[in-house]
Amino acid sequence: MKDHTLLTLARYSLALLWVFTGLTSIFFDYQTGYELLINFGFNEAITRALIYSGAILDIGLGLWILSNKKMKLCYVIQILIIASYTILLTIIEPSYWLHPFGPVSKNLPIIMLIFILHSISDDYSGRKAL
Repeated sequence: MKDHTLLTLARYSLALLWVFTGLTSIFFDYQTGYELLINFGFNEAITRALIYSGAILDIGLGLWILSNKKMKLCYVIQILIIASYTILLTIIEPSYWLHPFGPVSKNLPIIMLIFILHSISDDYSGRKAL
């Protein structure tokens, strides 16, 4: 497989992850996020706002990746957002680090994938998104 194809597949997998996470937060497992934030002490209005704004942010990042524009910036923002989510979730529910499905621990290899993509990205904004 050519390098360009591998990079495109890596980008698509990240885009799918972001979009699916955003959709899941709203449509498929709203209750988990809701209970997590309510149990931490947020009121209902703030909890709803956090869930919906996070979902919109996630979906937006996925769409940005698919646009293939300003990817270096996109990669940096992804790393910052994942780091922020990781810190917040560590504060809110540190036991998620030991969860068997790895909702927090899998952020480490995802950040590494994004870092690799950032480091080898030539950021040609004229290149067509696949």
